Amino acid sequence: MKSPLAGLPKIPIFSLRDAPITDTAQAFLPIADITDDIVLFKDGGAALVLESTSLNFGLLSDKEQEAVIFAYAGLLNSLSFSIQIVVRSQRKDISNYIDYLDEAAKKITTPKLKILMDSYRNFILDSVKKKNVLGKKFYIVVPFSQFELGVSKSFASAARMGKPLSFPENYVIKKAKITLYPRRDHLIRQAGRFGIKLRQLTKNDLVELYYSIFNPEMPSRKKTEEIKE
Repeated sequence: MKSPLAGLPKIPIFSLRDAPITDTAQAFLPIADITDDIVLFKDGGAALVLESTSLNFGLLSDKEQEAVIFAYAGLLNSLSFSIQIVVRSQRKDISNYIDYLDEAAKKITTPKLKILMDSYRNFILDSVKKKNVLGKKFYIVVPFSQFELGVSKSFASAARMGKPLSFPENYVIKKAKITLYPRRDHLIRQAGRFGIKLRQLTKNDLVELYYSIFNPEMPSRKKTEEIKE
């Protein structure tokens, strides 16, 4: 019996053999390098990343909340450049804190204090069982566009296709610093008005951040068993 698919043309994509993906994650990232704490992109752009402290808005009085809102609005209205605000939520690992409580409990000699410590430890474990404990980190990304180098659209499109730009790396870094540093200092001053401190991430901080984003740490069996006690 003749197959009903015998007369159909072969589709080239389905005739290809399966090949393992051997490229690293870095090959798929837009990042070309990190120099002088500045992220260089493959398209000729750059950026610096600021880490922000947090502010417990709910614990402030009504007047303090209004002052923070007006200061934050003033920061946004003062911007003449684009920024990106990134909020990263991660599951909190409390295993080290539980170990700390256990070590502290061994040093307690008063029976009543020991009971209070055990009660507090059980409260922490019970809270983790009921809901995930999340830690949040806040970042502000200040970009530097390749067009601020005077790059034409043809050069930018060539860069996206993997072709190098006609500018050396040291020239891009020099131009990026001239543009990004005043923007960074402006954000630090404005954020300080409502009690937020900004810190520029160093090269090591950036490498660790990007690595943790693309290689999230899996919870170990020991930590999971400890929380389930």
